[in-house]
Amino acid sequence: QVQLVESGGGLVQAGGSLRLSCAASGRTFSSYAMGWFRQTPGKEREFVAAINWSGDNTYYADSIKGRFTISKDNGKNSLYLQMNSLKPEDTAVYYCASRTSNPWKLATTRYDYWGQGTQVTVSS
Repeated sequence: QVQLVESGGGLVQAGGSLRLSCAASGRTFSSYAMGWFRQTPGKEREFVAAINWSGDNTYYADSIKGRFTISKDNGKNSLYLQMNSLKPEDTAVYYCASRTSNPWKLATTRYDYWGQGTQVTVSS
């Protein structure tokens, strides 16, 4: 079993930055790929970024490429999402998710554990 708890969301002006964190507990955090997803009301949860177990392989959605950076600290059992140059369209609830295998995947159905989400609101 894996428990995931996100933090770091909030209200920021367009062009600003936020850093999301995801604290993991339970099963061996360092062994599995993880990802960030986001969801707005009435829409499906969408892929944002993913990272492999060791942290040296990442993948990003085109909409955030060059602005967001995913990273992983296995010693601290933590996943991060550094978000720069934020836009109003980045407003969403952001979720971290963990697989129980590798490598990373894009589909929500390939992830086994989810956090409760943290709200990010970008004002124009």
